[in-house]
Amino acid sequence: MPQGEWCAHCRIFYVMEKFNLVLHAPEIPGNTGNIGRTAVALNLRLILIRPLGFSLDEKSLRRAGLDYWQHVNLTIYESFDDFYEGEKIASTQQLFFFSRFTKQSFYESNLEVSYEKHGPLYMVFGSETKGLPDCLWEKHEDRFWGLPMYSDKIRSLNLANCVCAVAYESMRQLLGLR
Repeated sequence: MPQGEWCAHCRIFYVMEKFNLVLHAPEIPGNTGNIGRTAVALNLRLILIRPLGFSLDEKSLRRAGLDYWQHVNLTIYESFDDFYEGEKIASTQQLFFFSRFTKQSFYESNLEVSYEKHGPLYMVFGSETKGLPDCLWEKHEDRFWGLPMYSDKIRSLNLANCVCAVAYESMRQLLGLR
């Protein structure tokens, strides 16, 4: 990426084209609305993979996304197979799956290397109650990442909070910020 003549604002738009947020089978419209709001704030694309636990015209989805929902760059796929085909996923190195069960911290990932070698990246999150399907664990175990939790008092983090943390950490990494 050319460094000298690019302003900080331009660099951010360049980086935002490098990764996408993906939700598989989200169940809670408020979480999806909040994630949509994050996607708009960072100029990211939000990809939903069915089944959805709600209608996209639900009042609670719009309420969480406020008046920003109309600006969400949204793509919807019927299945993971449709997602792989539609996005032309060429390498598993483009995929970053998230789970509370993995020991691999997302802070140890190297997004810049993955992007430079393989193209656009996809941050993939499962449903609030079931996570991602077992078949993905079987195929892509080394591509699962998590956010650290240092307390044994909670089981997991809220999906919208996780997606937001991952989105901003991805931006930080891809901008080369320390």
